[in-house]
Amino acid sequence: MIYNKIREEYRVKFHTDSKTFRSPVFEYIEELTEKEKAKVVKYIEFLRVHEGYLDEPYSRHIKEKIRELRIDFGRSKHRIFYFTFVKKTIILLHAFLKKTSKTPMSEIKKAQAYYQDILQNIKMYE
Repeated sequence: MIYNKIREEYRVKFHTDSKTFRSPVFEYIEELTEKEKAKVVKYIEFLRVHEGYLDEPYSRHIKEKIRELRIDFGRSKHRIFYFTFVKKTIILLHAFLKKTSKTPMSEIKKAQAYYQDILQNIKMYE
């Protein structure tokens, strides 16, 4: 017998701060030019289709479960920290414009704090 099982696709969600109910990544993307925004959205979709895992140069591991989506647009280097969560969910944690060769520790710490916020408020993402 052949089973026609529909394959559930991955989905993308933005981290929402549990205190302010603001979404830093969404707000970051909204501030970009239309061309930059289109490229960022294209990369996020590419990430979703590839189930949260892309090889370098598109993505790289940062710390623990946190990875970095790397979007270069001319001289602008946009970075979005994310992780793959339960029920095939990719959560975008934090975004910033990279200005140095090494990822600043302050940006990584923000992503880690957002990650902890999610773990403490799991019901917001189910």
